[in-house]
Amino acid sequence: MKSLLTFTALIEGATGLVLLIIPAVAVSLLLGVSLTEPGGILLGRMGGAALITLAIVCWLSKNDSKISIVVTKAMVVYNTLAALLLAYAGLIQHFSGIGLWPALLLHAVLLIWCLQSLRIKR
Repeated sequence: MKSLLTFTALIEGATGLVLLIIPAVAVSLLLGVSLTEPGGILLGRMGGAALITLAIVCWLSKNDSKISIVVTKAMVVYNTLAALLLAYAGLIQHFSGIGLWPALLLHAVLLIWCLQSLRIKR
């Protein structure tokens, strides 16, 4: 579980920083749409802040087995919702950024890794 939470912390932290600093570029790469409205940019930055928070929680919990189980369960929910939302964006909304399908695949793999880690921990 330690390697899962370390990897998650690094990936989500990096993504969060990009969203925080240059949200328009992140959204363009992910969805293939431009982000120009100030409200959209603010929401992108807030999403970046949320991902950085997830990264911090994953990083800080990786060495505590009881807390890491709780965090991993929360990451199951996050990765499930992220994968579903990205699938919806691509299949229903027809967004087509270069990073959309790789991001969906990453969240699906992280979801499976979380579930496997929880199963092994039992």
